[in-house]
Amino acid sequence: MVMSGSSTDRKEEPLDWSFQNHAKALLRRGNHPKSNFKRTILDSADLTEGNFVDSNFSRASMVEADLMKSAFDNCDFSGADLRKARLNLSNFKNCSFAGADIRGIRGRYAIWQGSDWWNAKLDDDLAKVLAKKWPKPEDA
Repeated sequence: MVMSGSSTDRKEEPLDWSFQNHAKALLRRGNHPKSNFKRTILDSADLTEGNFVDSNFSRASMVEADLMKSAFDNCDFSGADLRKARLNLSNFKNCSFAGADIRGIRGRYAIWQGSDWWNAKLDDDLAKVLAKKWPKPEDA
């Protein structure tokens, strides 16, 4: 019996979708590290279980996008609009969220290690949860 490989066994395919409209795009289980999504419209897109390490999402619109179970290590989300996005179980290690809007997200169970979530616009209840588990460096 031959078992199929995981989605990360696929060839890496960096994308350059900067300044484009890809609302409702399907990138589920994609392997797209080092991609450029600067100012891209990804509203209601499906990026579930993907690899987007070292990618640029600055000023992107990702309203109601599904980012669950994806890797976003070392990504730039500065100024991005992530309102009501699904971020649970995703990896946001060392990401920049300066000026990003993450109000209404589901991301309590994501990994925020080294990310500056406190520089984003977010709901008070989420801020309390993240401050306990992923405190600002001066508060640690």
